[in-house]
Amino acid sequence: MGVSCDLEVDVNGEEIFIVDKQTAFHDSFYLFLITASIILLEQLVHSAFICYIFPFLYDGLAADFYFLLALEEFVLDIISSYSGRISNLFRKPRGGAKNIKVVFHDFPGGAESFELMSRFCYNRGQVEITPLNLFPLYCIATFMEMNKSVSGTLNLLEQTEKSLGEIRYWTWSELLVALKQCQDLLPVAKTSVMLQRILDSLVGKLALASETSPCPSISSSDSSGIRFSCDTRSTESLKSSFFRATWWFEDLVVLNSNLVEMVTKTMASCKFDHVIISRFLFYYQKSRFILATSDEKRKITETVVDMLYSLDPSAICCRSLFGILRVSLSLNIGRCFRDKLESMIGSQMDRATLDNFLVPSPVGTHYQYNVNLVLRCLRSFLSKGVLVPLVKLKKVASLMDLYIAEVAPDPCLKPSKFLALVRTLPDSARDTYDGIYHAMDMYLEVHAWLSEEEKLNLCCGLNYEKLSPEVCNQLAQNNKFPSKSAVQALISQHCKLKSLLHETNQTKRFIDSPCSSVDVDIKGKKDEACEQIAPYAGNLDISAENEKLRAHLQGMQWRVLELEKVCKKMQNQMTTIMKSRLSRQSNARSLPKLCS
Repeated sequence: MGVSCDLEVDVNGEEIFIVDKQTAFHDSFYLFLITASIILLEQLVHSAFICYIFPFLYDGLAADFYFLLALEEFVLDIISSYSGRISNLFRKPRGGAKNIKVVFHDFPGGAESFELMSRFCYNRGQVEITPLNLFPLYCIATFMEMNKSVSGTLNLLEQTEKSLGEIRYWTWSELLVALKQCQDLLPVAKTSVMLQRILDSLVGKLALASETSPCPSISSSDSSGIRFSCDTRSTESLKSSFFRATWWFEDLVVLNSNLVEMVTKTMASCKFDHVIISRFLFYYQKSRFILATSDEKRKITETVVDMLYSLDPSAICCRSLFGILRVSLSLNIGRCFRDKLESMIGSQMDRATLDNFLVPSPVGTHYQYNVNLVLRCLRSFLSKGVLVPLVKLKKVASLMDLYIAEVAPDPCLKPSKFLALVRTLPDSARDTYDGIYHAMDMYLEVHAWLSEEEKLNLCCGLNYEKLSPEVCNQLAQNNKFPSKSAVQALISQHCKLKSLLHETNQTKRFIDSPCSSVDVDIKGKKDEACEQIAPYAGNLDISAENEKLRAHLQGMQWRVLELEKVCKKMQNQMTTIMKSRLSRQSNARSLPKLCS
């Protein structure tokens, strides 16, 4: 007997179906023979990827089936009456060919969804639509153009759209089931209006739950204690309220990264609390990492970083960002995601701690800590296009002083990197450079092989005017520092003394002539004004004010005398040091006059 069929359908390489538009059978015994044949073949065939062709005959009725023993056999001879896409294939000229073969590489849901469609067709256009199958049926109806009615019944597309109208009555569990079905159909479902309706309903229920169980009002995500909107509640009640606001975290962990991205965007568009969103993203990342492969971890990390970058920076926990940073270093995430992560860290450097930045250097490098990472974060902190408040600058400067002291003993740290750490922040960020001096002293001790020129270049990072007298005295006697640096430190202290003496003399002259300013003002006035001011000046009692100023002046004069003694002592010490150093050099240099 010859084999005759109209359409052979390959669904995503999972199964092959034969569609005969002319043949339809309803004989139960014939179905029994097919079922028995399938069972027999399953017992005989060990390979699930071999295709068999069997013709069957009964009472003059003929039907031919190809089936791939990947999953199971389906009889699909009337699908063309419901599917516009299949029906159109029969209308096209075949050019003499008896059979048409169609291969679907992107059929929504694969062979399982094709079976679901076949059940609809063989049940005369009737199917029970539930949250479990609504989205697959909708995707099938759209993909197969099932928008025409048969025997006066609603077509599949109309039935799914009608069922979608009842989504507002769905429970949380039903919405979650529907969302899980959606993730199996990505990326086909990514642009679907129905998927967005499900997401909107899901986020709407979360928003409603947060209104009935208010979440904590957190002003800073790094605070040790959580501040809530109601201060009269007990601690246990506050904790309970917070956990009620995050009960849904575990339910959404099962979603893949693509769907989590869509959920997060929907939450943000609905003005959901960014603190809660960020906490969910961190929870999602930690939970999914337990069983994820390396590639899956990289995808999850990139998604979480991308979503965090779209949130308010103040709503993101700085400590958790550093946790993701340490994980991402071994995952080789994309450059753009790494830049976003470092940008977020840079914007919160004033909230970081020293331990956060003690990140080991990448594999293949010799230095101990990842200094390049810290430098990139520093530049990100300063390059936001907005003037950084001085308070934040000083906090970051204090942090960097600690970091520089930590990395200074590293023998592999290059002088250029050490100097970059010192000079990246502006000079106004530091009130004193004593910490930098001590770190530089340690660095020079470890790197004793540096040349004089390299040491001088390194000392350019010091601001001598912001060194305390004690540190200047130490620097002048420190053989690890170059001679020019010692001289420059003493000159800086000398200039400070001269400036202080000048201010003292100005104050003394002012006290000796308490009415001089009044006399200057009187000279510029008319005679009538002088006559009015003179009696007022004569009646002014300034004796008490003079006594205060004189006492203040005496204190300043005593301080000047002490500073002069320190200066002379430093001058003598410097002279001795310079003589010992200059004696070792062939060309003698004159010592600058340090004190007058």
